[in-house]
Amino acid sequence: MPVVEYHYTSASKPEGVAPSIARESAMAALTDGPRGALIIAAFAVGLLFAGWLFFYFVLFMTRGSVG
Repeated sequence: MPVVEYHYTSASKPEGVAPSIARESAMAALTDGPRGALIIAAFAVGLLFAGWLFFYFVLFMTRGSVG
């Protein structure tokens, strides 16, 4: 008969859980909002749009009109 192994998560132990912080320090950290994530997302959308424009003008416009 196989031996059953019990696995425990780190959240079940007190040393694996982050300590709570004061309300004032949490509010100070959240005043600016997710500025870095918005910058990265805007950069990714800009690259996607630039790639779409590249394909549109280089591939589709050079073939001329259809029909």
